Amino acid sequence: MKIRRLETFCNTFVGFVRVTTEDGSIGWGQLSTYNSDITAQVFHRQIAPWVLGRDAFDIAALVDEIPEREHKYPGSYLHRAMAGLDTALWDWRGRHEGKPVAELLGGSAGSMRAYASSMRRDIGAAEEADRLLALRDRYGFDAFKFRVGSECGHDRDEWPGRTEEIVPTVRRALGDKVALLVDGNSCYSPARAIQVGRMLEDNGVSHFEEPCPYWEMEQTRQVTEALSLDVTGGEQDWDMQHWKRMVGMRAVDIIQPDILYMGGMVRTLRVAALGASAGLPCTPHSANLSMVTLFTMHLLRAIPNAGKYLEFSIEGPAYYPWQQDLFVQDPYTIVDGRATVTEQPGWGVEINPDWLARSTYQCSEIGA
Repeated sequence: MKIRRLETFCNTFVGFVRVTTEDGSIGWGQLSTYNSDITAQVFHRQIAPWVLGRDAFDIAALVDEIPEREHKYPGSYLHRAMAGLDTALWDWRGRHEGKPVAELLGGSAGSMRAYASSMRRDIGAAEEADRLLALRDRYGFDAFKFRVGSECGHDRDEWPGRTEEIVPTVRRALGDKVALLVDGNSCYSPARAIQVGRMLEDNGVSHFEEPCPYWEMEQTRQVTEALSLDVTGGEQDWDMQHWKRMVGMRAVDIIQPDILYMGGMVRTLRVAALGASAGLPCTPHSANLSMVTLFTMHLLRAIPNAGKYLEFSIEGPAYYPWQQDLFVQDPYTIVDGRATVTEQPGWGVEINPDWLARSTYQCSEIGA
């Protein structure tokens, strides 16, 4: 079945891809969030020319060929654009076969545990604890992640003493029966990360994400070797050689690829398999409620080394105004702390026509 048309619908923050094959059937995917308007240009310039007229079933072959065709342009934008193709083709195939993508990947529909993921550092300890407690009581979450340090902070806290205050405050508020996770976002040197990590261990925190600059794997490995809690990372990484080094040197205890940063599902499955071969769980990064969390849900229902939980952003319109009204029906319902992949074919979601009408449209088509 040949690919006839590739369309993008974008704003600055998010962009969707619609693939149409020669019989008129379609599939929906997504470019990576943030600067999606730039990514859409890359998509039409450097992805579409290699794809139009090709077999829509050949997802892996296309994903492998494009970086070779564009070998002078390795990097994040190419893979952020390629993710739009990959995810649209998986949806197309799911619709074609009448199966959810999770089933195409060897898994099944069903539910999974989710952790409530805070994105904020502009929030004090008591306020953060109060809103996490409310989420526990309302939705049944039993795992929570919040931010420590400052982003790429060179050992600086967001403000003096915030980390030392927020960790015990959240633990006291939520009690001992919930799992606590924290994200350092590349803040710390190894020495400071280990110091903070000891304090996290004392407060029963089980997951310390990206403690050191993510590109400095040797630094992260020092922290991993020094601490008993799980040190995690990988959300920014798209290069398979980098992943092979990370897993080979066991720089982290848990791998966290982002499906949209990686270039789509095919490449993320390969990272998950690499982790599985080394006995490492895979808990992907999915830090907003665009389609990336939905993609991650399907992945977690299919891979053998799925981590304990799905990352589920708790931020609403005040923080992420751009993620509102994306879908005809919200696919993200949390019941008893769990999210669910439905039996609907493909990704099981329809993009809101009103949102599409407000977006910037581009089309690449055979014969155009």
